[in-house]
Amino acid sequence: MTDSVFALGIGPGTRDSQGDWLDVFYPQPLLAPAAETATRVRDFAGAEPLSTAALAGLADALADDPALGPLAARLRDSGRPVACTLLESDAAPASVPEAYLKLHLLSHRLVKPHGTNLDGLFGLLPNVAWTDEGPIALPELAERQLAARLEGRVLEVSCVDKFPKMTNYVVPSGVRIAHTARVRLGAYLGEGTTVMHEGFINFNAGTDGPGMIEGRVSAGVFVGAESDLGGGCSTMGTLSGGGNIVISVGRQCLIGANAGIGIPLGDRCTVEAGLFVTAGTKVTVLDSNGQPAETVKARDLAGLSDLLFRRNSLNGAVECQTNRSAIQLNEALHSHN
Repeated sequence: MTDSVFALGIGPGTRDSQGDWLDVFYPQPLLAPAAETATRVRDFAGAEPLSTAALAGLADALADDPALGPLAARLRDSGRPVACTLLESDAAPASVPEAYLKLHLLSHRLVKPHGTNLDGLFGLLPNVAWTDEGPIALPELAERQLAARLEGRVLEVSCVDKFPKMTNYVVPSGVRIAHTARVRLGAYLGEGTTVMHEGFINFNAGTDGPGMIEGRVSAGVFVGAESDLGGGCSTMGTLSGGGNIVISVGRQCLIGANAGIGIPLGDRCTVEAGLFVTAGTKVTVLDSNGQPAETVKARDLAGLSDLLFRRNSLNGAVECQTNRSAIQLNEALHSHN
């Protein structure tokens, strides 16, 4: 058995009345932990939830570990179900604790989107009622709502989903999020990212930062630094019609309000407001004099830099020409001090 592992996390979680995990909170996930740390926790990993004796043993094993020692001691005394998850390799997640560890790795900026194997994760996670009293299994929700009412309280159900909002688990440094429910756990938000009220960032997606997100960043999409996604715009992801095409947005790009892309963009590209460019869109390429040179499908322009996509207001044709203006973000809007 090698001491080299992919990732490690220990933390409290929530289980339903049947003993099935609903979520796990890993406050200090580790990517490629030290061999000594992996050796110390290996005997305790996988048997979730940890028994009282196992929690005591784990706390003793990590007593002199500056990173995990204090956490293990607090977990030992918490009385909460605790998961100790050790991923020997970057294999597809096989349990809810493993799935949550991988989502934490993304939101803690330890791996970038597409940087870890998430095969089967969506089907692995249970659909959960996310409430002001924590996650609740759907078959148990009605009873919990009644119990709250009989005590004169209202159980607030913020959403019913497989994924919780990221900010209930981690808030990365240097970001602004106007509406926290619109950023799922498993999103990667780079330093300097601003997500406005209508912005949305899915799991295994995100931004390099700094950047302004007022549109939708779908699963699998990564947005380069200093790019701006205008209000109501959309990026097609692997779960929204993009198939196996990996959609990305380069540096200093602008996708206008209510526009969208189904192809990856290079750097310094602009898509005008209201224009949705899919892979099969017929695009007239203009020469340096603004005259039509050829007509291609948008997929033939995928990943190229310095392009401006627009719709001809006279004949409705989608046109592409060299983008002569660089996009500069408003420094005042992107100040996080």
